[in-house]
Amino acid sequence: MFVDNVVGHVNRAFDRIVIVIATLCFLICTYALIDTIHVYYHANDNSLLAFRPDFDSDTNKLGKLSKECIAWIKVNKTKIDYPVMQGEDNSKYLNMDPYGEYSLSGSIFLDYRNNPAFTDDYSLLYGHHMEQGAMFGALDKYLKEDYFNKHKSGWLKTNKNKKYKIKFFAVLEGQATNTLIFAPTSTSINDLNQYITKHAKYYDNTPSHSKKIIALSTCKYPDTDDRIIIFGHLEEAK
Repeated sequence: MFVDNVVGHVNRAFDRIVIVIATLCFLICTYALIDTIHVYYHANDNSLLAFRPDFDSDTNKLGKLSKECIAWIKVNKTKIDYPVMQGEDNSKYLNMDPYGEYSLSGSIFLDYRNNPAFTDDYSLLYGHHMEQGAMFGALDKYLKEDYFNKHKSGWLKTNKNKKYKIKFFAVLEGQATNTLIFAPTSTSINDLNQYITKHAKYYDNTPSHSKKIIALSTCKYPDTDDRIIIFGHLEEAK
């Protein structure tokens, strides 16, 4: 009888432990799911589209979004359709959305060293690699030649109504420590062009009327130091 009572207590205690563990697992999974939904909600926040300028008109609402919203970029036939921010360093908008609120998906932003009017020979944009093509998550698709060939156009419009058409001409994989790519205002445009020509995974040598280059960069998972970069010519539109 004594042994049976002990066994009964042990079994009930074990059942309680199992229930507690199962409950904790459920709560953790629920939190993780909610957190994931929250992250991708910010990455796909369609409310930002209300501020997207019309490329062919002089209407521009970017200043109403934020003083640090310097432009809008759109890459045709992709989900890249976002405001471009610029902070006092390259950390500010890693985890801040264009509204100035904390967000794991961050914002698309211009390197802090670049001129916000995109007058530099080489301008560099950053964005997180998010699932389902959000933010700069579509860039890994450019590693397939067929996708690259079908997605070479886009546009950029500044908060001062300066308009550029973008013609993407190269895809490259590199390291975040590569100063030729990731120090945009210290890079010779000739040296950059030579490097791209030599190391590009895919390269379109169609002549361009513009010497200005814009690059879009994102992480290449799972190696956090690896980057996917696509390069385009910025051609001023009238």
